[in-house]
Formats: sequence, structure tokens, C-alpha cells
Amino acid sequence: MPRQTDARARAIATAERLFRIQGYTATGLTQILQESGAPKGSFYFHFPRGKAQLAEEAIDRYVAGRIAVLRDISANTTGDALSFVHQLFRTFAAEMVASDFQYGCLMQNLANELPALDAELTRRVARGFAESTEIVAEHFRGCGFAPARASATAAALVAALEGARTIARLERTPAIFQALADVSARRWAAPEG
Repeated sequence: MPRQTDARARAIATAERLFRIQGYTATGLTQILQESGAPKGSFYFHFPRGKAQLAEEAIDRYVAGRIAVLRDISANTTGDALSFVHQLFRTFAAEMVASDFQYGCLMQNLANELPALDAELTRRVARGFAESTEIVAEHFRGCGFAPARASATAAALVAALEGARTIARLERTPAIFQALADVSARRWAAPEG
């Protein structure tokens, strides 16, 4: 009976982490294999299309985790747009602090590099942003926002969160998340009228 191995899962998790820290181009297969402890000989067995396939799976893993976090925050703030916005900023800020300001958004990092490199990876990243934004819009619709306002507010909020991650990494402080919460949350989460 063949021995079960977690080499594939380790390689995906390591690629996700490194892409979040360094980006796609700066992350080589050798580094992924060394840091994951995955045997080199099995890499192309698990990922016959190489680094691009590994990146696809890292994107899928990252998007699934992000969607789970967004759905959890939404479930914990049902019907409350202001609490939802504040909890999003707190969650993203806490993740930045926990990573010592090393982790960017995998999708944002790859979006900055990939359009010229790989159309399929670019489509996956775009789909990840679209799915994430839709969950945020869905929450706002559940708070009574008109569909157009929910979509526009969600797009602005996701863009603000992505920009805040970049600034937090540069400044090595979560202060930008609090600034956004203080300045913008009430406007984004205010009742229509």
C-alpha cells in the first residue's frame, strides 16, 4: 500500500506564504521545496504543470480561506453594517500584526505581477477578488442597502482593505486600519438617505 504524504499540501501552503511575502516572480521552486520539506522528486508528480499549477492551487487555498473569514465576520455581524466594517478592519489589522507586517494579500501581490505572465492565474486572481467582493456586497444587501449601493460600497471597502495592507506593510503599523475605520466606516455603513 502506498505511503500517504502531505508533501503536496505542504508545498501549496509554503507557496501561499511565500507568494504573500515575496510575490510570484521572486519565489523560486527551489525555495518552496526547501522550506516545505517536500521531496523534489515528487514535485512534478503533484504539479505536472509546474509552478503555474502550484500557484493556481495556492490561489484557490488563499481565496477559500479569505471567503471563510469574510463569511464568519458576516455571520457574526448579521444586519449590522457598521460592526461588519469595523470587524473587517480589525481582522485584517490583526493578521498584519501577527505576521510581523510581512504578509500582503496573495491576490494583490500576484495581480501586480501576473497579467503579463499567465492569463489563467490572472483569471483566478480576478475571480478571487470578485467572489470576496460579492460576499461583502451580500452582507450590505442584508443590512438593507440597495443592490447598486451594496456593490459600490463592497468594491470600495475591498479596495481600501487592499491598500491598507500595503501601507501597513510599509509603515509596519496597523494604524491605517484604524484610520480607515474612523474616517470611512460610518459613511460606508450609514443608512441610505
